[in-house]
Amino acid sequence: MVVHPALKAGEGGCRSPEGRLAEAVGLAQAIDLDIVAAEWVAVNKRRPATLIGKGAVERLAVLVEEQAIAVAVIDGHLTPVQQRNLEKAWSCKVIDRTGLILEIFGARARTREGTLQVELAALSYQRSRLVRSWTHLERQRGGFGFLGGPGETQIEADRRMIGDRIVKLKRELEEVKRTRELHRHARRRVPYPIIALVGYTNAGKSTLFNTLTRSEVLAKDMLFATLDPTMRGLVLPSGRRVILSDTVGFVSDLPHELVAAFRATLEEVLEADIVVHVRDISHPDTEAQAADVETVLKELGLAEVVDRGLVEVLNKIDCLPEAERLECRNQAERRPDCLALSALTGDGVDLLLAHLDSRLSHGQETIEAEVALADGAGIAWLYRHGDVTARIDDDHVARLTVRLDPANAERYRQRLAKKSKTP
Repeated sequence: MVVHPALKAGEGGCRSPEGRLAEAVGLAQAIDLDIVAAEWVAVNKRRPATLIGKGAVERLAVLVEEQAIAVAVIDGHLTPVQQRNLEKAWSCKVIDRTGLILEIFGARARTREGTLQVELAALSYQRSRLVRSWTHLERQRGGFGFLGGPGETQIEADRRMIGDRIVKLKRELEEVKRTRELHRHARRRVPYPIIALVGYTNAGKSTLFNTLTRSEVLAKDMLFATLDPTMRGLVLPSGRRVILSDTVGFVSDLPHELVAAFRATLEEVLEADIVVHVRDISHPDTEAQAADVETVLKELGLAEVVDRGLVEVLNKIDCLPEAERLECRNQAERRPDCLALSALTGDGVDLLLAHLDSRLSHGQETIEAEVALADGAGIAWLYRHGDVTARIDDDHVARLTVRLDPANAERYRQRLAKKSKTP
């Protein structure tokens, strides 16, 4: 059973209760829960004991019994007391939105970093609501002082063990962060511009990623189909090579535990030269979703990236009626850094590639290069990675005026430095 508590105006954001309920059902289905009942319940005032009203609790208790419901999902944040009281009233397991998202992430994380981050987030969440669920732990422990004396309860032991595990996980994540930084450092030595895809979950980021890079990253009509970040090389129309990064999708009311835990993963966005915000323009709450993405980016300390300006992709225009599709294209044409396309059909993808190429060219610097005519590879490299605006050859040297983006200009300088050290 999925229940969305529809709070009074001003507390639930600008989305409709029906839209929020549909999203909650999608989240529950993402971990293969069989939904037998779903409804939203008006909440004029939060009840400290159960969040929703007494009448709604009693009515839903009858439904739980009639349908033999085993799990109830509350699409909101529950305190430990509210969760316990609802479980008593309904005689079934109750999880809130945070717990549900953690379940999804736990089921989907594949890389070591993703697994560590999910476990850290889950333990941080569990520590505040221990309910004797760790039955493998003994109720009492004899002891050496630091292991706890004979009077230590199971919950105290649980809490202490969770605290120890959190400390260990944070240490391991620091190692992962250092490894990731080494990878970034290696990329800076042979720098390519980085383009990061961000967006609300199920906006079509992975489909666009596959279309652009001809990859086979999992792309399904499902919330949080992709969790672990993926990076691939991409060649733009000018021949410029870039790295395209597909990141985890965002969602409204993202649990604070996950925001903190996934900060390391999303540092890739901070490193990006261009951030592409992919939107599902066919979704009725597309504007609210866009606002949520920008809010989460700012919470992660990426306000500078948002203020610098995102390239906005209005995806899934193939899902719109013809008249709305035309209006969407006209709207995109009137705005800078905005494009309408369909990642699924490929319609408009060529315009996106050209736009990214053009945007990277804005920051180009002009250099005067002198290359020996015998160095055919060096001359070819300049033609392949830059715009040669002038060239004068003498008997031995080609003098070229070339426009290069900052990354390739740095690569050229490093190439020169390496050649000067060669005897």
